[in-house]
Amino acid sequence: MIKVENVSKHFGGLKAVDNASLEIAEGSITGLIGPNGAGKTTLFNIVAGLYQPTSGRILLDGEDVTGLKPHQLFHKGLLRTFQIAHEFSKLTVTENLMMVPDQQLGESIWNTWTKRSQIREQEAQIRAKANEVIDFLKISHIADELAGNLSGGQKKLLELGRTMMVDAKVVLLDEVGAGVNRTLLGEIGDAILRLNEERGYTFCMIEHDMDFIGRLCDPVIVMAEGGILAVGTHEEVKNNEEVIEAYLGTGLKNKTTKEAA
Repeated sequence: MIKVENVSKHFGGLKAVDNASLEIAEGSITGLIGPNGAGKTTLFNIVAGLYQPTSGRILLDGEDVTGLKPHQLFHKGLLRTFQIAHEFSKLTVTENLMMVPDQQLGESIWNTWTKRSQIREQEAQIRAKANEVIDFLKISHIADELAGNLSGGQKKLLELGRTMMVDAKVVLLDEVGAGVNRTLLGEIGDAILRLNEERGYTFCMIEHDMDFIGRLCDPVIVMAEGGILAVGTHEEVKNNEEVIEAYLGTGLKNKTTKEAA
């Protein structure tokens, strides 16, 4: 679904991403992990169109989308969430969901005068879709709550719900578990799995919670110093000496030597 080919991003003399290549298979839940400063979020921002790569290209479902803006990628079915949720705090959960679909007739002042019946009909359809999403995510108890009053985990569920309001091909999840309690994290994980299994969503997620990664992701891609360090199952990367070196500064050989000493 997504192919990153030899992508680099330089900020002056800093190589935040350095000749990175990876693939996200259709229908997969792919994990993207690595120590702080590895280049994960920068790579996400390149794929999502927030940054232009210094070199390399991005393919979405076989189409070269390098350089496209986020709103253009949105129309092609690529969406992303953020580590810090971006909700409309003064709108309810339902209203936040209803804001997502584009080209709504009511957005035109002229249409409010000439197409009132069509606007009401379209709004009813969008509300029905929002209610379907709310039911799917099992958040009907907060449907009429102002989004600004939600907990961190509830806001992450709302962000996930907003991706369901359009026909997403692939969703980039940026630390969906950050600041979320274990109960809500389990619910978020359940929703991601159901979207993947029942609706065919493709996900790529940056995450530091390795238990969460282990539950959801296969494969797992490890970044370090701007490049791709390893790709494999959760167990394979967890036991990879280079990965341990990148995270902890000491590999298995060094650890064994120290223990023997």
